[in-house]
Amino acid sequence: MKSRIFISFNIPEKAKKGLLLVTEKWRDLPVKWIRENNLHITLVFLGLVSEEAILEICEKTRAICEKENIFDIEFDQIELFPLKEEPKIIALTGKPSEELKNLVNNIEKGLGISNTPKKSFRAHITLGRIRKYKWEALESKPEILEKFPLNLSIESVEIISSELNENGSNYLTLESCPLK
Repeated sequence: MKSRIFISFNIPEKAKKGLLLVTEKWRDLPVKWIRENNLHITLVFLGLVSEEAILEICEKTRAICEKENIFDIEFDQIELFPLKEEPKIIALTGKPSEELKNLVNNIEKGLGISNTPKKSFRAHITLGRIRKYKWEALESKPEILEKFPLNLSIESVEIISSELNENGSNYLTLESCPLK
């Protein structure tokens, strides 16, 4: 059996509640909003992975994280992402982070995903996925650009399993890998 696996950071409950409150004003837009308990910061999406491979991923990720220092990520605004002209999501976006870029590069290299290092990595938290055809049918596209400063201390990396059901996705933390 295979599971959809990704590597991410969890977000504190208080920050999740604040994000839900600020997005209330846009709830009537053609957007599939992410449920509060599913808000996170994705580092690496691995796709469908066998149970045997999940154990190896957990072990390797834990070993990588033991060598990485705790660091902060700074977020600053909610916006249409990746481009406001052709958005795919509404997201809280962060400033590029050298520590985050290095962590992602080390995870990808350690898991054999990529040997080509990223030049930068800008964290984002997906708040909602745009329903493309309904969005395109809007007479006037809304401007979504709102300041939302948020500073998160990153102390661990989580390996998450995503299971789809009739209500959407349910996320289950398989392993939490603390940073040093």
